[in-house]
Amino acid sequence: MTRKADIIVIGAGPSGSYSAYTAAKLGAKVVICEEHKEVGIPNHCAGHLNVSSLKRLGLQVPHEALENEIKGAVFFSPSGNEFRLRSNSPVTYVVNRESFDKFIAELALDAGANYLFKSRAKSLVFNSGYVTGVSFKGGKLDSNIVIDAEGCSSSILRQTGLKGLKSSRIVRSIQIEVDSLENVDEDMVEVYLGRTVAPNFFAWIIPKKDGTAKVGLATSLGNPNRYLHNFIKKHPVASKKLKNSKTVSLSAHPIPLAGPIAKTYSNGFLAVGDAASQVKSTTGGGVIFGLTCAEVAGKAAVEAIKNNNFSEAFLSSYEHEWKRLLGFDLRAMHLMRRILNSLSDNKIDKIFDLSNRLGMESIIKKFGDIDFQGRTLLPMIKHPGTLTIISYFLYSWLTSSIRK
Repeated sequence: MTRKADIIVIGAGPSGSYSAYTAAKLGAKVVICEEHKEVGIPNHCAGHLNVSSLKRLGLQVPHEALENEIKGAVFFSPSGNEFRLRSNSPVTYVVNRESFDKFIAELALDAGANYLFKSRAKSLVFNSGYVTGVSFKGGKLDSNIVIDAEGCSSSILRQTGLKGLKSSRIVRSIQIEVDSLENVDEDMVEVYLGRTVAPNFFAWIIPKKDGTAKVGLATSLGNPNRYLHNFIKKHPVASKKLKNSKTVSLSAHPIPLAGPIAKTYSNGFLAVGDAASQVKSTTGGGVIFGLTCAEVAGKAAVEAIKNNNFSEAFLSSYEHEWKRLLGFDLRAMHLMRRILNSLSDNKIDKIFDLSNRLGMESIIKKFGDIDFQGRTLLPMIKHPGTLTIISYFLYSWLTSSIRK
């Protein structure tokens, strides 16, 4: 079976569906190939999204997808010290990822895109050095451009000769949903740091309005299942909050933290979202940045069709544009992650102490943006408290690097 589309999108996650939506509403014939039988299953992340970024994208989360409205966060240092950030109004939404993914897919369907389920892309089709389609079990689909939103596997992307994600720079996350919590503010997420908690990342408790919660962590070392078990049963703070909780569901997925791949385009080919590692290295959040880049990818693909030019030289405009929008923040967050990973638990405790004594909560609340963390530092950096914290961060990082 052979069919033809202007654009093939591999993967029906938010990045894939949103790139399809963007291109379809501009008149392109778009087909999305999805390996699973429906959108949103299996679940791939905590679904914790910035309110202002959703508004910037023009997206209104449907009521059935909204699980909670969050006004801030409580951070716990390795020794159990707290640092609280709280706003007067919601700063993030907790969304049901299955419902949210279906919401984005409905936008694409309404714009005219088509979905092929149970259609796992096996390989790309090439003609004279250009990607011209996708083959899957039972046939192939021809196109002018393929947008790769396959996620972390990089199996499709590497067929173009582009460099995929390094497994050493991917953390493994695990999350459960629990039926109850104790002594957790309904409108505050909790973040737990420490090498014994979650090496090179963190653990989280994200409450939902119905009294249930998402509890998880990610780590680059060891067994994430074991770390999660210890977090729930043995952590001096979290274990008390979860002592009467029962597990309702479990999910796991990889998170790329190495910053974007070196090149996100080729002849007849664009990579977007987790496939391109367009993910915040600090928090592992990839939905908002993925949606942002997906919109750019959809527009770039349509421009290529209008100009009948699918060369990598023409498609390089995609990378230029998403880097203009996100490049600085992604670089800054990658540096932050490297610094955080180099710090001992003792140094993180000292940073918590400094932040509380210098009143950093009011400064971050004034200037902070959860998604665009690099740009957040620019106005903050003039404040003496911020300079003190940054100086300590850099000193700690440099001394750690010298010892290595």
